[in-house]
Parts: sequence; C-alpha cells; structure tokens
Amino acid sequence: MCRTEQDPESSETEDEADTDAVFIALLEDSSEELYESAPCGYLSTLMDGTIAKINATLLRWLGMEREAVVGRRRFTDLLTVGGKLYHETHFAPLLRMKGELSGIALEMKTADGGRLPVLVSSTVKHSGEGEPLLIRTTVFDASDRRTYEEELLHRKREAEQARAEAEQARAEAEEARRQAEADRARLSDALAVLQQSLLPASLPAAPGLETAVYYHTASPDRLGGDFYDLFPVDGARWGFFLGDVCGKGPEAAALTSLVRYTLRAAALHDPEPATALATLNAVLHERYAANGDVRYCTAIFGIVDTGSRPGHATVRLASGGHPSALILRAGGHAEFLPTPGGLLVGILPSAPATTAETVLEPGDTLLLYTDGLTEARTGPTHNSLYGEDALHAFVTAHAPCTPQEAIGALSELLDSFGDGLDDDTALLALGVPAAPPHPLPATKHDR
Repeated sequence: MCRTEQDPESSETEDEADTDAVFIALLEDSSEELYESAPCGYLSTLMDGTIAKINATLLRWLGMEREAVVGRRRFTDLLTVGGKLYHETHFAPLLRMKGELSGIALEMKTADGGRLPVLVSSTVKHSGEGEPLLIRTTVFDASDRRTYEEELLHRKREAEQARAEAEQARAEAEEARRQAEADRARLSDALAVLQQSLLPASLPAAPGLETAVYYHTASPDRLGGDFYDLFPVDGARWGFFLGDVCGKGPEAAALTSLVRYTLRAAALHDPEPATALATLNAVLHERYAANGDVRYCTAIFGIVDTGSRPGHATVRLASGGHPSALILRAGGHAEFLPTPGGLLVGILPSAPATTAETVLEPGDTLLLYTDGLTEARTGPTHNSLYGEDALHAFVTAHAPCTPQEAIGALSELLDSFGDGLDDDTALLALGVPAAPPHPLPATKHDR
C-alpha cells in the first residue's frame, strides 16, 4: 500500500475556503435585522411627520414601545420644546427646499422626561413622478459630544475668567505699587520738611536743673503728634511744655509745629502758664474751627524758676486736657500734681485753665508724659490699658531718682509693652540735683 503526499496548493485553497465561509456566516444577517440593530437610530415619516417606521435602537434610546409610536406620533412629538421650534422654523422648511439635510443638532425627549442630544440627517424620498412620498431620518446619539462641548465651553469660560481676574489683579497690584511709591514719596517730603521743626534736637542746659527726654515713635514711616520743649524765658526762669495733637501724618506734624512756636511766642509775651494756653487756644480755634476743620491738642505748660531759692525750683503748671504731672520726691514717694478744669485746647473759643504750683526740693524730679504711656495695652491679649495707677506705682518704686534714671526706667517699660504700644509717647523730666552728702565730723583720730 502506498501513500501520496498532500499538495501544498490544495491545502492553501482549503484554508481560503474556510475563511470565506466565516465571512459568509457573518453576513447572513437580514436587512431587517441590520436596520433594527444599527448603531444609530432610523425612522421614516410621512410628509406630515407621522412616524411610519422606527428601528429598535432609537426606541431603546427613547425608552419607548413601538406600538406607542408608529402611526400615533409625529417626529416633532419626540422633540423638546426648543427642538420643535427649531424644526418648524428652520429644519422642515429647509428640508422641503433642499430635499435633504445633514448633521442638524436637536434634542429629543425620553420616556422618563430626560433629554437626548442628537445629530439628525433627513432625506425626502420621491416617486417616479417627483412627488415627495416620505422622509427618511438618521439619528446619531450626541450625548458624549454634547458633554465634551459643554466641558470645553466650561473650561474656556474658566480660563477666560481666570485670565481676566489675573489681569485685574496685576492691574490692581501695579496701581497699589504706584500708590505706595507715591505715598512714600509724599511721606519722605513731609518728613524732610517738618521733622526738624517738630522736636528740639536736644534740650538746652538749664542752670540748677537736670533734664532728660525720650520720644517713642510707634510707626517709623508716620509722623506723630506728640511734642515737647524747654527754653529760656528770662534770667532764672525757663519755660517747658509737653502735649499731643489730634491725628497723625503731615497734617498733625504741621499742627505740632504751630503749637510749639505759638507756645514759645506766648511765653515770651506773658510767661503765666494759663495765659500761654489761652493764647494757644485762641490761635487754634481761629485757624481751624472758624473754617469747620476743628483741630485740637492736649498740652501741659509750665514755668520753672531756679533763682528765687538756691538749690530749689519753683514750678507753676497749667494743663489743657492733659494728664497730670507726676513728682518723684526725694523722700521715696511719688505724687500727682493735679491741674483740674483744663479743657482740650482749640475746641472752644475760650478754654480757662487752672494753675498749680509746687516746689522741687533737692533730689525731686518732675515727670511729664503723653497718653501713649497710660493707654498702652497690656495683658496676654492686649485688652487692658496700663493706666495712671500702674504708672504711679511704677515711679513710686523707682523714687527717688534723677531725671535720667526716671526716663531710662520708663523707656524700658515702654519697650516691654511690645505690640501693645501703638501710639507715640513723649516723656520729659526736670529735676533739682540732690544735695551733696554732709561730710562726717572729724574725730580725734583724724586729727
């Protein structure tokens, strides 16, 4: 028995036949099945829009039954209100004119009340005589496309808004920078012009007196309104004052300069403290209040005379709404020197003031201060004011002391307030030098 070898060409032919059989099996679907299961929606309508045929795909999308649609509804019944309006005003007239339309965006209603965005293409079928018979429509689900378009539009709007906000922020930042530079320039000009006239560079040496002064600036780039001065009147008499004007900045600085030079001129004309404050009150009221721009200050003005009693100093004080002076006595205690009845200077046409008088013994120190000290905020939350009682207790604990020692202790106190000290503070201290200790009598041994 013999065997014959298989022909290679015959084997290849059999493989091709098997492949063709597979494709033929795939193509055995009927045209009706292809219509019903197509990946898009199909429907045919009469010329009045009545639905004559619809495939299963579109029915599934809409969630409807064929019996409820075919012959019972028109194509426009499947559309949303907006879709109906567009169909009647644009789609239908154009379809009648052109015979076909492609890729028209509409929205269809689903059975559960939802909306289905679609792209619609329609063609009019004509008879042999050219008469329109029906309309064939293809419907594509555009949900993903609509979502994509809406997301693109949302992102575009977000980007445009972010760009607009960024541009506005840049413009505002640039404007703020220019404004800040302009403010700094104006401040620098004001500081250069006014700073020299606000406070004396140093206190003059007054025979028979020890003096000390301190000024705390709450903000280095803002002119404050505290002021002080010490100047000769005649012979052994010296004028001194300390106070605080309303407001901050260049306007307050100009007012400070006016107050300082007015008090100096008033003291040279009449050194009586109450008279000097009355003169200042008249000047401020006439300059500002008469124009409706009321400006005022607190001030304490005094005359110290070291010539009437050697080794002593007689002090006469008057106050215009200013905190009372403190006297640190050589005996180790402190006391206020009340000046009751004084009103803010510049508010009313006249502001009577009461004069107080005291004598500074050797070792006594007179302390003047502005309310930045007593109104400093203390405590863990900075919600309590330091106050006059605490100040009295503090200076009592340091009495007796020289003006320099008193100012040194108080400057350290001001530093301890930290952020609680948010106002300028001026301190001025005058004192009579303590008498030198008497030498001990000589003993026999010393002889």
